[in-house]
Amino acid sequence: MEMSRKFDNHVLATYKRLPLAPVRGEGARLWDDSGRSYLDFCMGIAVCSLGHCHPRVTSAIKQQAETLVHCSNLYQPAIQAELAEEINLHHVCLPGKNFFSNSGAEANDGLIKSARRFGHRRPMADGSPRTEMLTFQQSFHGRTLGAMSATGQKKIQEEFDPMLLGFRYLPFNDLTALETAIRPETVAIMLEPIQGEGGVHIATHAFLLEIARLCKKHDLLLFFDEVQAGFGRCGDSMAWRMIAPEIEPDGISWAKGMGGGVPIGAFWLSDRSIDDHGTALSSIMNHGSHGSTYGGNPLVCAASLTVLREIRESNLGAHALAMEARIRQTIEAWKLPHIREVRGKGLLLGIALNAEFIPTQEGSTPSMTMVHHLLTKGLLVPAAGADAIRLLPPLNVTAEEVDEALSILLDTLTNLA
Repeated sequence: MEMSRKFDNHVLATYKRLPLAPVRGEGARLWDDSGRSYLDFCMGIAVCSLGHCHPRVTSAIKQQAETLVHCSNLYQPAIQAELAEEINLHHVCLPGKNFFSNSGAEANDGLIKSARRFGHRRPMADGSPRTEMLTFQQSFHGRTLGAMSATGQKKIQEEFDPMLLGFRYLPFNDLTALETAIRPETVAIMLEPIQGEGGVHIATHAFLLEIARLCKKHDLLLFFDEVQAGFGRCGDSMAWRMIAPEIEPDGISWAKGMGGGVPIGAFWLSDRSIDDHGTALSSIMNHGSHGSTYGGNPLVCAASLTVLREIRESNLGAHALAMEARIRQTIEAWKLPHIREVRGKGLLLGIALNAEFIPTQEGSTPSMTMVHHLLTKGLLVPAAGADAIRLLPPLNVTAEEVDEALSILLDTLTNLA
């Protein structure tokens, strides 16, 4: 095809792209260049929280584009402060400060830098800075060098070594390994409450409580990466509150669904005091410590503010939980041996596959085999590791659209040869 030829000739082959050329989207639907319609349960990998071209978001972008697209962070664009206020008062619901970036990887880099600075302000007994961050196997924190170093997957790091020093990867949900992991140089623990790329695995309540206890005991920072899980996708605005609402983290990163399709990320730091002088944690990232030319520009902030208000005002987190229940009940009723389990929360769901029932070609995986089969049937989903596919529809997906997607999934599984 002509489009494939252009990609081959002019675009780096960093993605193994599927044979689909999208040209238009509306709600939960995507159309290709031949006019065929697809039910989109990928949504840019959990990005388009309100579906494609939501009229409220489109209107906000259009109005802002006609007013002011960009200005320097040397000034005070009002819409950026409004977005930060929306996040603090209605989503995090804890006192803190926000920094706006362009992606989740950049947001996680900001958390890593914050931990490094905290480790200088709160050093080891001999005065040496604490620099080690604990993260977890199967995690994914992004593809900048800092975020890759924090990611507990060798395949992400392959041939990009040496990674940044100061990271150790622990087994996820392993309380024994956690208890013995803290060293004098450890300064922070960062994790996804629900791992997305790593296969859709949920941290247990006991695991999060133990992490929080150890952080307080050893003066460590607790960071949650909610790039994929945050802002209503898992039910609550904050995914960690769906597991352990009693916890108060020190930092959080977001991106993906907070912008509804525009490139925006953010990290948040708590205002809690870190010493006897009342120094706020958020204050350690002071003038000159961090920056982003495009971060928090008026255009992306207008879009994000509209997305977050729509999620909150329409109570889409609760709707996500209702659709989760519908999906789980339907799949359980099938009693198909092809499916081992449904993992996740809200509309961040992983369908774990039994490899023995998914015929695959050499060099492929059960998950990618299913991704290709479902695409031919008109349903778009992303993989989650080698043996699971994700369902990531818009948060306002209808029950009828859910039923249609599940019907395609059932038909595909039962007709595999």
